[in-house]
Amino acid sequence: MNSLFKALNDETRRQIIELLKEKDMNAGEIAERFNISKPSISHHLDILRQADLVTSEKKGQFVEYSLNTTILEDLLNWILTLKNKP
Repeated sequence: MNSLFKALNDETRRQIIELLKEKDMNAGEIAERFNISKPSISHHLDILRQADLVTSEKKGQFVEYSLNTTILEDLLNWILTLKNKP
C-alpha cells in the first residue's frame, strides 16, 4: 500500500495515469505529452509498475503500458471500509 501512495503522490505520475485511462501507450507516446526527459518518464513508469498501477507488455520493439484498474478498485474498497465503522 505504501508504494501505491508513493506513486500517486507525484503530479506527473497522476497525469500518466490519466493518459493511460484513455488508451494504452508506449513510453515514447507518453513522453511526447511531457516536457521532461525520456529517462525521467521511464523512472515514473517504473514506480507506477512497482505499485501495480500500470502493467507493461512487450509488443515488437516497444513496451506498451496499460492502466491496472484492479489495484484502483482495491484501493477504493479499502477507503470505503474506513468510512463504514462497525
